[in-house]
Parts: sequence; C-alpha cells; structure tokens
Amino acid sequence: MIGTLDAKIPHGSLDQKWRSHRDHSRLVSPGNRRKFEIIVVGSGLAGGSAAATLGELGYRVKCFCFQDSPRRAHSIAAQGGINAAKNYQNDGDSIYRLFYDTIKGGDFRAREANVYRLAEVANLIIDQCVEQGVPFAREYGGLLSNRSFGGAQVSRTFYARGQTGQQLLLGCYQALCRQIAAETVRMFPQTEMLDLVIVDGHAKGIITRNLRSGQIDKHAGDAVVLATGGYGNVFYLSTNARGCNVTATYRAYKRGALFANPSFTQIHPTCIPVSGEHQSKLTLMSESLRNDGRVWVPKRKEDREKLPNEIPETDRDYYLERKYPSYGNLAPRDISSRAAKEVCDEGRGVGPSGRGVYLDFADAIKRLGEDTIRERYGNLFEVYEKITGESAYKVPMRIYPAVHYTMGGLWVDYDLMSNVPGLFVIGEANFSDHGANRLGASALMQGLADGYFILPSTLPNYLAGQMGKRPSPDSPEFQGAEKDVRARIEKLLKISGTRSLDSFHRELGLLLWDKCGMSRHEKGLRDALRKIPELREQFWHDVRVPGNDEDFNQSLERAGRVADFLEFAELMCTDALERDESCGAHFREEHQTSDGEALRDDENHAAVFAWEFQGDPAAAGPKLHREPLHFETVHLTQRSYK
Repeated sequence: MIGTLDAKIPHGSLDQKWRSHRDHSRLVSPGNRRKFEIIVVGSGLAGGSAAATLGELGYRVKCFCFQDSPRRAHSIAAQGGINAAKNYQNDGDSIYRLFYDTIKGGDFRAREANVYRLAEVANLIIDQCVEQGVPFAREYGGLLSNRSFGGAQVSRTFYARGQTGQQLLLGCYQALCRQIAAETVRMFPQTEMLDLVIVDGHAKGIITRNLRSGQIDKHAGDAVVLATGGYGNVFYLSTNARGCNVTATYRAYKRGALFANPSFTQIHPTCIPVSGEHQSKLTLMSESLRNDGRVWVPKRKEDREKLPNEIPETDRDYYLERKYPSYGNLAPRDISSRAAKEVCDEGRGVGPSGRGVYLDFADAIKRLGEDTIRERYGNLFEVYEKITGESAYKVPMRIYPAVHYTMGGLWVDYDLMSNVPGLFVIGEANFSDHGANRLGASALMQGLADGYFILPSTLPNYLAGQMGKRPSPDSPEFQGAEKDVRARIEKLLKISGTRSLDSFHRELGLLLWDKCGMSRHEKGLRDALRKIPELREQFWHDVRVPGNDEDFNQSLERAGRVADFLEFAELMCTDALERDESCGAHFREEHQTSDGEALRDDENHAAVFAWEFQGDPAAAGPKLHREPLHFETVHLTQRSYK
C-alpha cells in the first residue's frame, strides 16, 4: 500500500538545498564500498557515467546493455548540444536563468528543487567533459563556443558540431573502459533485463536474457539503477533508435514502482518528414539548425506545390517569427511543433504529403557565407542530402514534427530513488526534471548530471543501511521471477499466429499518434482506450514469433517489447485522459487560450500524476497517486514566448 508520496526535498533556500543535502547525507567508507554490488541497467550517458563514477569510487558494478557495445547507446544520436550556465558569452546568463528557462519550458510541471539542482550541476559537467578531452567547438581564440537553443534568449549550449551526443558518449565510454580494466565494473553487453526482483520490499536484483545465446540469468545486487532511456517507440515511428523500448521501466512498474506522467511525450519540430509506409523510424534534424535556418510556408494554399525559389519573399509566412517575435525560430519544441501542424492543417504544408514546412538557410548563407554554415552544420546537411537527395545549401530543408523524447518515467524522489527502496532511476528513464516539455540540449545535461554527480552522492543514503543484506540469487524471490520470465517467453513462442510483430506495432503507433499525439481530446482518448485492449487481445492470439528461445532471436526480443508497448499505451492514454488540462506537450484541445496556446489548470492539476499497477489492465485499471507541486521561488504564470 502506497501512502503519501514523499519527494524528500531538503529544507532551506532553493540555492542551498543541494549543498545542504550533500553535507547531511549518509556516507559509505572507502573500505566498505567494495562490499557493495550495484546493478546498472543501461550504458548510455546516464548509465555509463553512473557505472564509471561508482566504479571509480570503489563500488563493484555490473553494467548491462542490450547493444553489442556501450558506444551504440542511443545517446550517440543526440546532435545539437548540452546546456550549462557558464555565461561565457557575457549575455546575462546565470544558474537561476537556466533553472527558470527549464521550469518555464516544462510549463511549471516539474519540481523546483530538482530543476535548480540540475542547473547547478550543469557547469560541472562541462568541466568534467573538457578534462576528458571531449572536443567541444571553440572560438578562434580557443575559448569554448556556445549557440542558442529553443526557449532561451541567451547562448548557453556547448556543442561538438552536430555530433555532441557521440562525443560525450565517447568521453563517458573511456571513463567506463578505465573501470572495466580496473575490474571495478563488469560489462554485460547484448543482455536484456526482463524483470526486477523484489526481496522484502527492496529492489535486490534483475532477471536477464543473453540475446546471443538465449540464456536466462539471475543477478543479485545491493541496489538496482535503471538508466534505460525513454519509450518514444511506443508510437512506432520516432527519432529513437529501433531498439529503444519501455520494457525495463514497465516491468519495474509491474513490480510496484510508480510510473509518473506517462502521457508527457515530446514532439520535435525539426525532423525529416515521413516519406512512406516502408519507414520504420524517422530522422532528426538538430534544433541547432534553427539558429540560422528560418521556418516558413507559403501564405497561400495554391502556392504549396511551387518550388520554394518561385515563391517571392512577400508571399512567405515566417510563422514562428510572426507569432513569437521575442524567440522567433527558437520557440520551444512543443509550441513550434503545434505551429507547424496548424499551418499544415490549413493546407499550406509543403512536400508530396503536404506535411512539411521549410527550414531555409539562404539568408544565413548570404550573411555568413557557405563555409561558415558548412563548418557549423556540415554533417547534418550531409545526412539530409543522403536521405532526401536535396542539398540544403541550395534549397530549403523540408521538416515536420516527430516523436523524439519522453518526459514521463518512473517516479523518483530527490535522491533519484523510486518508491521501491533500492531502485534508482536516472536519465530519461525517470520523470524528474523536464515537466511537460523538455527544452533542447537538456537531455544530455540531465543524463550526465544524474550519472556523474547526483546518483553517486545520493546512493549512499540507501546503501549505508544495507550492509550484508544482499540476497542470494537462489532465493525464492529470484526463482519466482525467473519462472515468470520463462513462462512469458514460452507463451509468446506458442502463439503461432499469422500477423507480424511490425503490423501490430505499426497499428498501435498510428492509433497513438492520432489519439494521443501532438494534440488530444476526450473523445479520441476514450476511443483509444477502447481499441488498445482489442489490439492487445489480437496480439496474444494471432502474432507470429518465429524461432526459439535458445538462440539469437531478434523476433523474440521485439515480441516482448511490443507486448509491453501494448500494455503501456493504455497507461499513457489513461494518464492523458485524467489530466484534464493542457500543459506543455500535453495539449488537450478542450483547454486552450483564445490564441490557441496551452491552458493549464493549476488549481486542480499542479501535480505529478504517479500511477500504481493494480494487476491485469483488462481486469483493473491503475491507481492514481498525486504529488502536489509547490513553487516557493517562481510565480506560476501563463507561459508566453511572444
């Protein structure tokens, strides 16, 4: 039974909470750290940095990833940059401004204390990564360079061309490799977590499957850290890597961990438009491009099929600059995405499908020269040309919003521990820092803040009371969890239906995009909640999963993940229906201002919605717990970027 949610936010002024918390936290002595075994699931920026740092501190760490190497974690796909309030540009930036921009960008649906801590720690990340040799862009004199991202009026984003995630991940990977060589970290590549093991109410281990051999293993630990990323692939088409899934966090949810704000999903405004039903994923074009690219569509519907250079300046609608003059093309992602949908719904969208807008660099090339644009964004332009066959140096890019990130995740307190003692959740897998909309360049910031600096400081608060309490992997709880995993695998393989996994996943994705995507309304959500269980029942009667469980079987991998998506989708829509307001990326059409912006209901919904699993979704719906959000420093206002 879960009572009142306690976020364990420290007392004191906002700018002193984190320092005070560290000063009064419990410690584990260096001699005792080697007696603890920590399980880290995920090896991207959050998981990899956590494993490396915990190993450096002297803990024994087991790190699991389903990729063949940590270098293939989806963090590598991040392009544009990482935020930090260094104020190198002397343009008025500060830790407070980064904090305020982030909490405002999330439409005031995140905890003040968590967000302020993130803004504080961000500066340390840049120092850490520079010392690791991450090749951040530099100005002619050698100083680190910055550029702007959405939702900010300063330049605070550090970047490595269009490959920032890759370079940060390589820095993290070398730190991880050092600990692997020192034998403080043991890597388990191509190994997927399939269940969480709870012993006496505490998370004490996981059940895994070796994706090469099919072997099921039990791993016991003193604490479990989930750093498994987001669930955007529930929509089928997204900018996420194909392997990204909800399985680890959803299986933890089914073992008692609360899932917070699952309907908060981010639609990124600058992606290459869908070109046909053959596609299995979409491609991101970095938000950084909006520093120099201008977004527009024709003013008149009849011009949408003309070539862009045939449309004179007077007949172009630079709609972001028109609607949001203070931020222009760098309005936040949720607002920019809805604006693109609006002009396309009016019939002014461009491209074969009419679902596209132009991102035009002609003015920037004229002002700065092609060489400068090539230096800033060259690899992104190459990716665009390889996919579309068009050179963005000569014609505008065509872009359209797509699913990109998930702000929802497992509920955690200030220590990043879930309501299940011993289960810590970091990076995109938790809900804690971005509210209802994440600002650009903040995902890398959160992942590395959690892994390098926050978790290593808060984990001892739990571990200090767990000396000698690690259970045996042969205990009844582990045997029971292993039995459940094997039974589920056997059930999937025995269906022997006629439909492919992709056909179910695609149908689910289209349903969610239509009913719970960029905009939602009560009728559509209720319709989705009726159709999802029907689709799930069809899946368990008619899906085809070839092969067996004792070998490399990618179909079996995907079957488990799609099955979890089919349950999780219902939780998403339930959350979206219950949150009867608009906020950030959660846009309920019934709740909007006179000019079409999200209209919050702070009196009734200024809270985290955390859901508790109650058994089979067909028999019992999840139970809602609310954590009220208290704002001591910021003043709740209607968010405006005009």
